[in-house]
Amino acid sequence: MHANNTEWWKNATIYQIYPRSFADSNGDGIGDFKGITEKLDYVKSLGVDAIWLSPFFKSPMVDFGYDVSDYCDVDPMFGSLDDFDAFIAAAHNRGLKVIIDQILSHTSDQHPWFIESRKDRTNSKHDWYVWQDPKPDGNPPNNWVSVFGGSSWQWDTVRRQYYLHNFLTEQPDLNVHNPEVQSALLDSLEFWLKRGVDGFRMDAINFCFHDQSLANNPAKFDTLGEYGELPPVNQYDYQQHINDKSQPENLAFLQQVRKLLDRYPGTMTVGEIGDDNMVKIMTEYTTDNRLHCAYSFELLTETCDADFLRDIITRSDKLIHEGWACWSTSNHDVPRVITRWNKKDTDPKLAQQRAALFWLLQFSLRGNCCIYQGEELGLPEAEINFEELQDPYGINLWPEFKGRDGCRTPMPWSMNEANAGFSTGTPWLPVKPPHTALSVDQLEADSNSLLHRFRALTSWKNSLPILANAPIELLDNTNDVLAFYRDDGSQRLLVALNMGYEATELNVDALEVLADHTPAGFDHSIEHNLIKLPAGGAAVLAVR
Repeated sequence: MHANNTEWWKNATIYQIYPRSFADSNGDGIGDFKGITEKLDYVKSLGVDAIWLSPFFKSPMVDFGYDVSDYCDVDPMFGSLDDFDAFIAAAHNRGLKVIIDQILSHTSDQHPWFIESRKDRTNSKHDWYVWQDPKPDGNPPNNWVSVFGGSSWQWDTVRRQYYLHNFLTEQPDLNVHNPEVQSALLDSLEFWLKRGVDGFRMDAINFCFHDQSLANNPAKFDTLGEYGELPPVNQYDYQQHINDKSQPENLAFLQQVRKLLDRYPGTMTVGEIGDDNMVKIMTEYTTDNRLHCAYSFELLTETCDADFLRDIITRSDKLIHEGWACWSTSNHDVPRVITRWNKKDTDPKLAQQRAALFWLLQFSLRGNCCIYQGEELGLPEAEINFEELQDPYGINLWPEFKGRDGCRTPMPWSMNEANAGFSTGTPWLPVKPPHTALSVDQLEADSNSLLHRFRALTSWKNSLPILANAPIELLDNTNDVLAFYRDDGSQRLLVALNMGYEATELNVDALEVLADHTPAGFDHSIEHNLIKLPAGGAAVLAVR
């Protein structure tokens, strides 16, 4: 692990497991805790430090676990609390930390808290959710729009009021302004801390509070023409979301969360933050005893050229040096990176080389990083037909937006078994042929596969302590090379990554190379002050 075990998370490689799609032990077509536990030796072999589990709490599964009906229980489809305890013990026995998803901004409409709250306007939980009278004409209180499209307000016939939902109508927003709600949420965190979890990934953490004046959100632009050739598909993208999320009250609440975790040394929080002012908010949320680090959508975009990455690192300077960043190029919400960050006509060998380059990028930046299950196999985005869709987001916005199912299909373990060894039953999402051909057993047998390169890269990362904490200094160049120094005062590393599709070069004044620490498989050559990099090439050099 790391020298300071209480700060193990600072340079950690975190492996995200989507439980529904990892490994099914009982043949019902859905992954479960026993299946995950059976695969822990594989996870350990990847050289990662921690596992992040997507939601497994009791839930109606309208949004696949992000609609929680019981914060303190395991949904039966994944097993039991005993199965969870066995899993966490097995993970810890292998030196793996466990981070679990936590959803604090909203619950399911089937949560007992909401069932009680909607009974009338005087019950003990009447203000645990955000209720509001209609306008005199019966319309919603304001113009706020849900992330999934449509109004953020749902009419309830029992209370004859609207309730707020920033996501699906089945996901009512908690009124976290209420101290009783805050206390109940903190209690739910402590329930899992007592069971031994090492941290929480805080889902949509900047959605916990809203502007209590309920002021309208302003439009993003004055006219539709300002959006460009086509306006957005989703109504959500037409507004500046300055009143329905990212409110100042959240800062004090996060300090309460941090105070709780400080009672359990070695635990951590990583917050998911989506906002137009993402970097600013991430910095606020990871300083002054709030979150330990922040996870954003900055690298989950369609763009990965060097200019774009330089801009992100420049804007993230304060976060990187005063807070702490969590870098991710893939997760369960966006198309897989090998598809998203490669052109459609990219040569397959170059596409795989670039996939390894994306890992090297994450491993070389200051911060920790998340790797989504299957990325180590080079899985492309799966093509899901409309009739196969499970994601309500995709069903609502099809065909312009195909939803998130393409990155959520089952993990392929064995090419010659039914459903690639994921399940003996019918999987909840299909296993597509391109994934079957990239199954774990096939890549294990190929010493040149991406799987073996991933293991080599995590080993390389752990062999260079300078990558843990050394400050980062960006080189200002204009070609396809992203270049920066990592300097801890005793050693100075130059990292140069060719993010383009053609060979290029980097000119460095007075280049004096002391040692070459470039991981195997990344080609480069050096002539005087010139570093020459082929497409997908990189250099990591100790310099004076």
